Amino acid sequence: MNLDSPISSLPRISPVYQKRLLKLGVKTLHDLFYHFPRRYNDFSQITKIIDLRVGQIATAQGRVIEISNTRTWKKRMTITQAYIQDSTGSIKIIWFNQPYLTKSLKVDDVINVSGRVNLNKDLYFSSPAFEKITSQLRHTGRIVPVYPETAGLSSRYLRYIIQLYLPNAKQLTDWLPAPIKRSQRLLDLCPAIVQVHFPASLKNANQARRRLAFEELFLLQTFVLSQKIQRLKERSLAISFNKELIQSAVAKLPFKLTLSQKKAAWEIFQDLAKDQPMNRLLEGDVGSGKTVVAAMAALENAKAGHQTAFMAPTEILAKQHYNTLRGLLDDFDVKIGLITGGDKKVNYEKSKKNSGLDSLFIIHNSSIVVGTHALIQEKISFKNLTLAIVDEQHRFGVAQRAALQKNIIASPDGLPKTIPHLLSMTATPIPRSLALTLYGDLDLSLLTEMPKGRQKVLTHLVPPIKRTAAYNFIRQQIKQGRQAFVVCPRIEVAEDSSLRAERSNPADSNKNMGLLRPKFTPMNIGAPRNDAPTEVKAAKAEYEKLAKNIFPDLKIALLHGRIKSKEKDKIMADFNTNKIDILVATSVIEVGLDIPNATIMMIEGAERFGLAQLHQLRGRVGRGAHQSYCLLFTDSAAAQTQERLKIMTTCSDGFKLAEQDLQLRGPGEFFGTSQSGLPNLPMGSLIDLIMIKQARSEAAKILQADPELKIYPLLKNQLQKFQNNIHLE
Repeated sequence: MNLDSPISSLPRISPVYQKRLLKLGVKTLHDLFYHFPRRYNDFSQITKIIDLRVGQIATAQGRVIEISNTRTWKKRMTITQAYIQDSTGSIKIIWFNQPYLTKSLKVDDVINVSGRVNLNKDLYFSSPAFEKITSQLRHTGRIVPVYPETAGLSSRYLRYIIQLYLPNAKQLTDWLPAPIKRSQRLLDLCPAIVQVHFPASLKNANQARRRLAFEELFLLQTFVLSQKIQRLKERSLAISFNKELIQSAVAKLPFKLTLSQKKAAWEIFQDLAKDQPMNRLLEGDVGSGKTVVAAMAALENAKAGHQTAFMAPTEILAKQHYNTLRGLLDDFDVKIGLITGGDKKVNYEKSKKNSGLDSLFIIHNSSIVVGTHALIQEKISFKNLTLAIVDEQHRFGVAQRAALQKNIIASPDGLPKTIPHLLSMTATPIPRSLALTLYGDLDLSLLTEMPKGRQKVLTHLVPPIKRTAAYNFIRQQIKQGRQAFVVCPRIEVAEDSSLRAERSNPADSNKNMGLLRPKFTPMNIGAPRNDAPTEVKAAKAEYEKLAKNIFPDLKIALLHGRIKSKEKDKIMADFNTNKIDILVATSVIEVGLDIPNATIMMIEGAERFGLAQLHQLRGRVGRGAHQSYCLLFTDSAAAQTQERLKIMTTCSDGFKLAEQDLQLRGPGEFFGTSQSGLPNLPMGSLIDLIMIKQARSEAAKILQADPELKIYPLLKNQLQKFQNNIHLE
């Protein structure tokens, strides 16, 4: 057995549990060790039964003096009732629907029980964690780890299986250089892994997590800085600043540029004028005008005789950029092409007679080519690509952006070959800690102002009792000629696996187990919100309800990611021309859509979106002259959910919301794991600005002294593995 042994080869893990572990990303023994706890329950102190108090989260130890099952006929539920006794008294314990406990627990067994003490005439424990007293306690009488779970796979099982194989952690290679461990006072790797899973104390747990968090950040910083060093060796074609051209373009705009737009554009022009490749991130809130800045860079590049690739994550957004660029650059005789994966025919400039041209013709005869992932197909090759623009860059991995820069062209002066300049854009405000970590090799340009005349969107958290009033308000807006979005978290109803997991394991749920809730620190980041399960709102069902029951007299359409490209185009065209009153959609409309007449953004199941994503969705309205509104709906009455969503009603600053979102949800959910390509940093270290700076400083020292990492072959090998697996941003 070694660290690369697949889970399927490990004894005592049945095929059923193998499948469940795979859902958590646990494929090998190494993955099992790196499936870290999300939090800890402190059950280390044994409380005498006579000292137990109502509401207390405690651990009691005693001898089983009685245990039996009874069945309630009304609810058809089995109740297991037991009594344990210590030297000071006895207490009742109740478990629900676990009749097998009478076989595993016998009279005279000495057990620990850990949970909340309740009162119903007498004190009792309800569904506590328990275990027989042995030499190796896992679930009680110690600091108990609680893990990320999935349906049918509880923390109790994970504790059992991890402790079983933990002796194999000695096979782990400690690649972190010894000088860094000394200067940062970090544990060695094997003790850190042991203590993070089964800490002797909370202090030990924090020391272990600090070591593991630091190694994640150090590796990421080493990767980022090594990329920057490598980039300094590369060349790009210098594009001289064309002052007259840009002044003419700005003069033709139907609006005035903001100061931050002017500053960002100037920073980009300066980068383009260098023979080193630009690697800049243009970051701005929803509606701050990033596309205009990018269009000016593309115009200058086109008029210098070179090509620009403009890549967007969705067909809807790509086609919108295509139309926007045509409008902005209409007077400058710039050929613009569009290539998307869903098109059987490809658009080229404005002429309908050219709509059937193939991709290669479009590529070779366009100065600006807008597209989706279709731009990075192997068969696609640009003629003289010198600028790559990537919108909503956090939705693309490093490999995807690098594929754009594979279009190496020869320099006209016979010097070494060049790669394209790279301009990334995002409308998702990135907190400073994330920017320092993920984008340390990028130069940042920030759009901090909104264009004049942009109204603030009024945001309301609507309680269920006021749903009818909200529908009436929407109807009033539509009667006035306005339009509305209704956004749902899912296309179709599918139960949330995390809720199924909690229901299947009541002993480890937040509701029944003592939960440590210290002031927020990186150590408990990513812990789930303590919400009661709520119905998942699905777009298809909501569309049926609104069309048939609520607004049968209005024109309603449905839009989601599974709809074919042509149908999407027709729906968006109809919505844009006010042929549709209400568009029911998933978050496919999150970025890029510009419908000035839409004034209502109604979000169902708002608790299932992050604050940053809610802010993105809110940015789809308020783009015209009319006052706009964002209505947030949730069926969850949980105080934490209500508090989180109320932030949206008082804050319209995307950067502040992003900071809140990162702290409340953790980095994985901040971007959305299914699309972000965010590296797996399970220790949640991305919010610890001090640790980030320490890791960056140590990485810089190492690379400055040894750029090729010849002195540290273990680190070099680990960095190579990281580089092969990472999809940063």
